[in-house]
Amino acid sequence: MKETALYIHIPFCKQKCFYCDFPSYAKKDGLINDYISALCKEIKERCKGYKIRSLFIGGGTPTYLDEVQLEILMNTIKELNFISNAEKSIECNPGTVNEKKFRLMKSGGINRLSFGLQTTKNDLLKSIGRIHSFEEFERNYHLARDIGFNNINIDMMFGLPKQEVNDWMSSLEEVVKLNPEHISAYGLIIEEGTIFNKLYKDDKLSLPLEEDERKMYDEGRKFLIESGYNQYEISNYAKSGKECLHNKVYWRCEEYMGVGASASSYIENKRFKNLNNLEEYINKINRNEKFTEEEHENTQKDNMEEFMFMGLRMIEGIEEDEFKNRFGVDVDSIYKNVIDNNIKRGLLIRKSGKIYLSKVGIELSNIVMSDMIL
Repeated sequence: MKETALYIHIPFCKQKCFYCDFPSYAKKDGLINDYISALCKEIKERCKGYKIRSLFIGGGTPTYLDEVQLEILMNTIKELNFISNAEKSIECNPGTVNEKKFRLMKSGGINRLSFGLQTTKNDLLKSIGRIHSFEEFERNYHLARDIGFNNINIDMMFGLPKQEVNDWMSSLEEVVKLNPEHISAYGLIIEEGTIFNKLYKDDKLSLPLEEDERKMYDEGRKFLIESGYNQYEISNYAKSGKECLHNKVYWRCEEYMGVGASASSYIENKRFKNLNNLEEYINKINRNEKFTEEEHENTQKDNMEEFMFMGLRMIEGIEEDEFKNRFGVDVDSIYKNVIDNNIKRGLLIRKSGKIYLSKVGIELSNIVMSDMIL
């Protein structure tokens, strides 16, 4: 039986965060029941004949579902065919979880939680559109621990408006005290179509200086490594054996299936995406009509580019043998000049059959990644 990773998209939120450009919606609660029903139908039909190696339920805010809706989703997941010890993650937002929801997730086989916290400073939380306080997050986190979740990620963000280096560092210190298994530390990116993008264009967004942002990344990285977290990807840190297996599927360009509105899949060398529009997605599923769009068959060139710029996000980088196994040619026959130039600039290191970013290369990773476009 063929194996795949599975992503499930829940596009509903209580309130849209000011930086978020994900396909998610506030004030569409009236569609949730119909959406869950269509989603479960898609899951059952598309996962037939597959063994699931990892599961990630993302959004939106999956925990915005009420108990009945969450239970329907969990019952559908329980029927799937998973490999033994499969990692099964769900994103949780503080302020949208309670004991009953945690117990439903646990009984549904969920064994990894990913909490969106972003910062421990309540004034900053408010200014980025979060619906919770740090104290509320702490209560939710301890409740999850009490119920038996022993693999938890906390998402953090730096480079936020009016955030200073010491705000960022004290937030990380607070989070490390909680001893999660995994910490993601992302720099804020101002994305098109977000509230922050509008404020930025109107010159109403007070962002940290570039050198302060670099300091946040650098000092944060040092602190997390000293605190026992291994940096295994540009923005991700984990205790030994607690790396996110599902995300590694994306970085290694392995196959995955995405279900739900606007979810993307990569199967048998084809990339395709489900319809964005919720009503349209629900109607097409119910009428057994085609609900995908943007289908694209990857060329050898696409695959090489993706292998390089996704693989280089990981701290261990890419293996030259793996490149040859996948594409039938040496990496040097395609990328020799690019690799040599980046080694000369001190951005890449080549050692023991691996090519990976240097410390400076990590900071300037966008430059290196753009060089990988053929």
